[in-house]
Amino acid sequence: MYLRKSFRQLQHTLDPESVLFLGDLFDGGREWSTPTGEKDRLSSEKQWRKYGEDFWLREYYRFNRIFMGPWLEHSDNRRLRKIIAGLPGNHDLGLGMGIRLPVRKRFAAYFGSGNRVDLIGNHTFVSVDTVSLSAKGQPNQEAVDSGDRKPEDIWGPTEDWLLGVKDEKTRMMHRYLRAGQGKPENEPLDRQVFDLDSDLLHLPQAPTYGPVDGDIPSILLTHVPLYRGSGTPCGPLRERYPQSKNEVGELLENDERNAIRVEAGVQYQNVLTPEVSKELIEKIGDIEHVFSGDDHDYCEVVHRGYTSKNGGIREITVKSMSWAMGVRKPGFLLLSLWNPLDANGKAITPTTSTTTDNPSPQSRTLQSHLCLLPDQLSILTRYAYLLALTLLSLTLSSILTVYRPPKPSSSSSSSTANGSLSPLLPLSKPHTPAPTPNADAKAASALSTHASQSGLAVRSNANRARSASPFKGYALPAARDSDRAGKEHSQGGNEYNKRGNGWDEVDLGRGTRGGGGKVGWSRCGS
Repeated sequence: MYLRKSFRQLQHTLDPESVLFLGDLFDGGREWSTPTGEKDRLSSEKQWRKYGEDFWLREYYRFNRIFMGPWLEHSDNRRLRKIIAGLPGNHDLGLGMGIRLPVRKRFAAYFGSGNRVDLIGNHTFVSVDTVSLSAKGQPNQEAVDSGDRKPEDIWGPTEDWLLGVKDEKTRMMHRYLRAGQGKPENEPLDRQVFDLDSDLLHLPQAPTYGPVDGDIPSILLTHVPLYRGSGTPCGPLRERYPQSKNEVGELLENDERNAIRVEAGVQYQNVLTPEVSKELIEKIGDIEHVFSGDDHDYCEVVHRGYTSKNGGIREITVKSMSWAMGVRKPGFLLLSLWNPLDANGKAITPTTSTTTDNPSPQSRTLQSHLCLLPDQLSILTRYAYLLALTLLSLTLSSILTVYRPPKPSSSSSSSTANGSLSPLLPLSKPHTPAPTPNADAKAASALSTHASQSGLAVRSNANRARSASPFKGYALPAARDSDRAGKEHSQGGNEYNKRGNGWDEVDLGRGTRGGGGKVGWSRCGS
């Protein structure tokens, strides 16, 4: 996920014209078995034999999801846009005599040849399979199960390709210049019919190209860095051990901690041998820059012992993009290329300097910048600290809640009569007592008063007159205490008791706007 998000953000923000990988695309690709039926298909170590072709294919699809998906999302059908991943590393194939030929064949079938020439931004990028070339002069080590493999079978194809790499560069430059002039990249051939029996010696030959006197610099891409002396410092941008200074404050010329260690072991080699490094420089020719991988950390050196037109070859070992490779801050290298040419391949901008240490702006055709990715390990560590702090806070809060009594409030007491703590939550549903008659009378009185204020009077059930049971005959209802009290004191001081005439005062329950009660009369007897 980290690699996929980082690469997608890289494509969205920078939108690079080309992307080049420097090997180690897989972690254990050299050990995973090849299809059944091939010779030397199984690893020499039993622990890796359970990982077969299907496991390799799953890792291959994973690589495409991480890198090819975001790349295709931002391709926009640009013809010159390239992504090159054919350069193998020691974790992809192995190193030297540890390389199994079926493993190398499988890698080349899916990612392309490790030896190739690409013209990008008027610069020639030469990729060399140096992990295979390292088998040259390497004896069959006892630690490596070489089987029936011979050293020539491993380093031979790369050696043969290097013999013709200068011609390949020349052909590519001719095709590039012809395309710039609006012509076909390849010269058309004469279409004739020949008799193979009689004209075998007169068949047309492929066109030959003379050397191009152009200003197209060559850049070497290799997984294993070039040889350098032990203790050669890598510069201040190296993460693990920044370059040390002496007592005066000057950078040390020999710094073992800051340098790449010159050592080798089973299936790894930190730098190429001096012989292989020299052969690369001489056979490719006109190399100005070298970009390598394998070390996982940044390293920048200038090689003075090799032939170069600028007095030295600048090599940068590129950082790993994965945060699981021993670096806290992964990164990548951003290149900016600027080399305008005329129709003959000559540089339009004149050069005024021929030194590598301090070239003039006019002579700089390549500039590099180290780009760092987020420190994922630091982010995860901070999340772990916050999680631990949260759990500790919750634990302490729970302990204090249980063992520390709460403070009593002014509105209610949290303790009972005997001093024990009352429960924090209710233990049962509260019981509502039944209403008493006096309470009903008060409620009815309050309701009547409220209704009278609003213009309506509510009849009270307690004051309603009821007739006696029919089986005793129709007669006046029995007198009640409330009725006697109402008759003795009438509103407004008017007493009107017609009990002797058979009249009785009855409240009909209707109100008036004035707030007083309207009295009606009913005859209950003859």
